[in-house]
Amino acid sequence: MGKHVTVPVRPQKGKGNTWWRGVARFGRVDETRAPTAVDAVADAHLEAVVALSPTTATYLGLPGGEDRFDDFSPDGLQAMDAVAGATLRALAGVPPVDDVDEVTVEALTDRLTLERELHRRGYDLGSLNVIESPLQQIRMTFDLMATETDDDWATIATRMAAVPVAVDSYLRALREGSRTGRVSARRQVEGCITQARTIAATDGFFHTLTEGSGRPTALSGDLERAAAAASQAYGKLADVLADELAPVSRAEDAVGRDEYVLWSRLHVGVTVDLDETYAWGLSELERIVAEQQVVAEQVLPGGTLKEAMSLLDDDPARTLRGTEALQRWMQDLSDRAVAELAGEHFDIPDPVRALECRIAPTHDGGIYYTGPSDDFSRPGRMWWAVPEGVSTFNTWRETTTVYHEGVPGHHLQIAQTTYRKGLLNRWRRLLSGNSGHWEGWALYAERMMADLGYLDDPGDMMGMLDGQRLRAARVVLDIGVHLGLPAPQQWGGGTWTAAKTRPFLLANAQMDEEFLAFELDRYLGWPGQAPSYKIGERLWHRLRDDYAAQVRAAGEEFDLAAFHRRALDVGSVGMDTLRRSLLR
Repeated sequence: MGKHVTVPVRPQKGKGNTWWRGVARFGRVDETRAPTAVDAVADAHLEAVVALSPTTATYLGLPGGEDRFDDFSPDGLQAMDAVAGATLRALAGVPPVDDVDEVTVEALTDRLTLERELHRRGYDLGSLNVIESPLQQIRMTFDLMATETDDDWATIATRMAAVPVAVDSYLRALREGSRTGRVSARRQVEGCITQARTIAATDGFFHTLTEGSGRPTALSGDLERAAAAASQAYGKLADVLADELAPVSRAEDAVGRDEYVLWSRLHVGVTVDLDETYAWGLSELERIVAEQQVVAEQVLPGGTLKEAMSLLDDDPARTLRGTEALQRWMQDLSDRAVAELAGEHFDIPDPVRALECRIAPTHDGGIYYTGPSDDFSRPGRMWWAVPEGVSTFNTWRETTTVYHEGVPGHHLQIAQTTYRKGLLNRWRRLLSGNSGHWEGWALYAERMMADLGYLDDPGDMMGMLDGQRLRAARVVLDIGVHLGLPAPQQWGGGTWTAAKTRPFLLANAQMDEEFLAFELDRYLGWPGQAPSYKIGERLWHRLRDDYAAQVRAAGEEFDLAAFHRRALDVGSVGMDTLRRSLLR
């Protein structure tokens, strides 16, 4: 660990556990295969997508379009749909030649067919919510742009000057959505008005970025003019949302079963039995609470769960003060995890071992991961967007977060796929994926770290369970509200509504109320995404168990590490596709 927090090195129980036998001989195998016609279709699709979406290119670390944005208008959406149609027609004309091709065809067909159905129904028109819509996408693109040279800053100035055009194209989509009845819930519109006004302020994002250290003096004028234009564009966006969309926005948060089914499949890659999953979410929540009670007794014998958590919060050895201390602690913990796990429990190639932990330039409370560029010149990064005024952090709550975002979580999963150039086409490595696979693996990884002894400290274990409890509560909340399912009597009975979710979330999430309010808005505005974490974890565990049973039925010994390697080498695909690939 770093200078500021002393935490004992946890014993690595997994080294002697037969559950993990075979890791030492695991090694790194860099398979290569000759590119196929299917690979050519998939890679052509990637090229067509990034040509239409420069923000996607920046996110993936691919060159091109750094000075412009997507066309977010209805015409832009139609152009992307046309690309999907052309790719599906091309796929139909090329037979797969191996297992890798079969997965590519299945994954790409399923994804594009679903995206086209969402477009046909108009569900992609007028996208607006507090976390994942063009409003955030335009701004967040700048987080991933290089700032090392004068040329980098010149590119930033040019792209920033293009923000008004991007916002205008987005406004055309919002207005068309309003005309056709596709307007977001009022809660989302109001939240986005606040976000847009914050970005547009004189001390908002664009002005802060261009006034920061490292800005070349020769470009000061260009950057200041570009920041002013971008800020004014966001001010215009806020005004349109307030004057035109808010008055016609719907009061109801729920999207209903028909729409929710499609979004759920998009996020998980499986058609989920939503009623069974809702019931499972309730039972899983109950199970995790019972597990927390056991750990609370270890922290504070005879005390309540709340008292045990308060004791952990008050422990100076588990407290960080200031974002600099937070960043150093994240980096130290991440570096140590990579060093200790590499070669022992996971095969981690050298380029994948670099992970940067950063404090994000925004303050919405989100913690997230961005993958490395295709050539690893930009490493994978864990970001923490610390809310304004928050300066104290409890390590017991966040140790598992570092493992979730880093290794063996998102970073190992996503960067490893990026690294597999010899096996997977570029679409499979860079653009395929969904949160059920990504986030399900990250929760599965958290449990792995507990099994390996990295969460033996009761505080750190409590932190992991606290996060798991929230994820289980989100399954109940999200499905319950959007489908209008019956609420348990202890949470008001009757039908789930947004009004009932706040006390439910407060009871099942130990977090700041401001952040919790944002989380609630996120769930209600991004249907099906929040449950995909816990649903994905459930599917990962099922897949592992079924794979092990198949191996043992064949008279062989199950090697968990080899299972992980094989599963991650498939890349991020829908969980149905992953399952069929491994159990084929």
